[in-house]
Amino acid sequence: MSFIPDTSTLIQFAIATVILAITPGPDMTLFVSRTLSQGRAAGFASMAGALCGTLIHTTLVVVGVSALIVASPGAFLALKVFGAGYLVFLAWQAITRGSAFSPEKKSGPEISLFRAWAAGLGVNLLNPKIILFFMPQFVSAHDPNAPGKLFFLGAMFVVLSIPVTAPMVFAAEKFSTAMKASPRVTRGVDYLFAGVFSAFALKILTAQAK
Repeated sequence: MSFIPDTSTLIQFAIATVILAITPGPDMTLFVSRTLSQGRAAGFASMAGALCGTLIHTTLVVVGVSALIVASPGAFLALKVFGAGYLVFLAWQAITRGSAFSPEKKSGPEISLFRAWAAGLGVNLLNPKIILFFMPQFVSAHDPNAPGKLFFLGAMFVVLSIPVTAPMVFAAEKFSTAMKASPRVTRGVDYLFAGVFSAFALKILTAQAK
């Protein structure tokens, strides 16, 4: 089938995907923080949003938009600023709203699953490192079957990412039970996530186009 890359490319892409999936990043931080504060459903909703973002990135590569963004210093800078700004906003939310487990509250401030999904989508779309990953480095731009192969790899990325990231959500859900018994520890975790989001915001700002 013409839309399936050769075996060597599939192996390289699979290895790169697993490495990217297990490497701590803003997506993973969001999955875990949403699970701790809102439960497993919100964690999976955020994860689903990020995976939808992956498919959108794939589509943007196919139509050439991602190449234009990377080639334009102004557009790439704007993406980095918006992406970093969104992560700073999430850090602020972690501090001001946080997990909010306390003896008086059974759970944190409720958010809809759609908002959790949208947060995952936003974090993924505004991460320039994802754009750089999905540039045609595994498929030749001169390959007449490049669009089909890129869509295949995008779907493959989603399929391979789920078994890697889903256990993190389940683990975070179990950890949240222990957190409910210690509001002080929970508050410390809120500040930890705020710091992590801020660190990733700085990292995004220093990302360089290839």
